[in-house]
Amino acid sequence: MPSIVSIIVNLCVRSVQYAFRKPFFAEYHRSTVMDRQMRVQGRDRISLGPNVWIGKWGWLAADPNIGTADCALRIGAGSWIGDFAHIYASQALEIGNKVLIASNVFISDCTHKYEDPTLPVLDQGIRTLGKVRIGDGSWIGEGVSIQGASIGKNCVIGSHSVVSRDIPDYCVAVGAPARIIKRYDWENRLWRATDEQGNFIESTI
Repeated sequence: MPSIVSIIVNLCVRSVQYAFRKPFFAEYHRSTVMDRQMRVQGRDRISLGPNVWIGKWGWLAADPNIGTADCALRIGAGSWIGDFAHIYASQALEIGNKVLIASNVFISDCTHKYEDPTLPVLDQGIRTLGKVRIGDGSWIGEGVSIQGASIGKNCVIGSHSVVSRDIPDYCVAVGAPARIIKRYDWENRLWRATDEQGNFIESTI
């Protein structure tokens, strides 16, 4: 168990971080924990709900220069985000409440242009994709990439999956590109195998 001294020191550090950071974010709470080894771009467009925890060596960005003037990044109450997460909003990117995101996850609503083969990709700029929202209670596994697609409530996205199309509520999706393999059957109260569109493919009898 942590000592009384370490608890007091931790509370003092968090109080100082809160006092320093709150004026610069669109929303920041005393209960928010964000490692100081984070890169943050566009703080005034980033909202972090209460009891949000964000690990180290990640990058949060809300950049209107490549997207819409009202671009915003919102992370809902109680969400946990692992180390080395890269979350980049150029329009409106929202992570719901109590979302669990593992380490090394990439989430973005934009991508690099590459249409001109005579130019380096680095010099071709950025284009926006679809808006991204991750529903309440979902779990995003290690190394997942989500670009221009939304994920519903209480979904599970398997490790190292690449999500490029919307995933409905209460689904399990895996692979690159990610495909639905299970969906919760509320009538029978169990998870059932599905086809890629989320239609049940086996009997419960």
